[in-house]
Amino acid sequence: MQRATLLVLLLLSCGRARSVPQEADTHAAAMPRPVPSPATGGSPATGGSPATGGSPATGGSPATTDAGLSEAAFVLVGGSVFGVGKQNLLVDHGQIVAVGVSATASERVVNVSGRYIVPGFIDSHVHLAYYPDGAAELAASGIVAVLDLAAPLSALSVDHAPLRVQNTGPMLTATLGYPLSSWGAAGYGLPVSSPAAAAAAVESLFKASVQAIKVPLTAAPTLDDASVRAIVSAAHKHGLKVYAHALDEKNAARAAADGVDVLAHTPTEALSPETLNAWRTRTVISTLGAFGNSAVALKNLRDLHERGARVLYGTDFGNTRETGVQSLEITALLSAGFDGASIVRAGTSVPAEFLGFTDLGSLEVGKRASFLVLVADPSLDPHTLSQPIAVYVDGLLVSAGL
Repeated sequence: MQRATLLVLLLLSCGRARSVPQEADTHAAAMPRPVPSPATGGSPATGGSPATGGSPATGGSPATTDAGLSEAAFVLVGGSVFGVGKQNLLVDHGQIVAVGVSATASERVVNVSGRYIVPGFIDSHVHLAYYPDGAAELAASGIVAVLDLAAPLSALSVDHAPLRVQNTGPMLTATLGYPLSSWGAAGYGLPVSSPAAAAAAVESLFKASVQAIKVPLTAAPTLDDASVRAIVSAAHKHGLKVYAHALDEKNAARAAADGVDVLAHTPTEALSPETLNAWRTRTVISTLGAFGNSAVALKNLRDLHERGARVLYGTDFGNTRETGVQSLEITALLSAGFDGASIVRAGTSVPAEFLGFTDLGSLEVGKRASFLVLVADPSLDPHTLSQPIAVYVDGLLVSAGL
């Protein structure tokens, strides 16, 4: 009720005058309205090819003004844009169409003076089917795209718009292996019994339009090395990266030796220098908060990062339950040696490039107008990411007063 009231007040404060509102500490929305259904346009399509990670649908063409802009266009005035500086942004058709424009570039003006603007966040490790009620709140909390790293095949057809989703489908695991005997018994794992069966399972998942493959490497029963290598080979033929759930030294080393691309979690057992070096040119997803921010995991991530490993922000959402940019994960990343700017990049530009969300990750001309409005500079106080005062997805205000 409080959020709805705030949106109504923002609507009432919206004007068409070209002058910028004078309340420097007030965020006034130009076009607040509910998130549209896929039938009305303006919401992103989920899935898509591995190269693009899904492209937003633009819907119909609104009426245009004399300046060639649609009537939905607005200029974001007075904010400090992450990676750009203090520049005005012109938004139209759900995209950033100009940077550094005059406040009179559009009749509709959003005053964000004194505020900080960052691209919408990408969570690179979630399980939407495990917490569907929370999944519906992610976009409004600032998470605009996710990688779902294990879900039943039936979940691949679920539309989470405006949230952008890439999927692995079920993990490829050993017969009776993780997670079939625990939390993932209801379709979160697909058992394979040989290298040939493993390669065939990859083909099946590729035909189901997954964008990545995940394997668990654990205590027995677990996949043998021949099966893992068969999975990696089959996945790479289709341009799919392979992610491993490997929490201990032995299995993190195995994953590297077998050609796996990404550690789906920061390992919780101390990694040897040899294993750290094996991962120095590859990728790890943080998920520190999901495992209690242990000192060992924090050191592993610090060591991996210092050696050059790519680090993606991820929370294991579904098993964790905080929607939005998780404060616990921010605290953990700070403890692992990340500064505010590197935390923002781990949740925006780095995963956007790595996962192929080519129209997300930064606020440049041609990118989607999906961003958070913050009260503080996240480079200095990254915890402000967990408390956006407004969230826009594809140019639409989807939440205010969080």
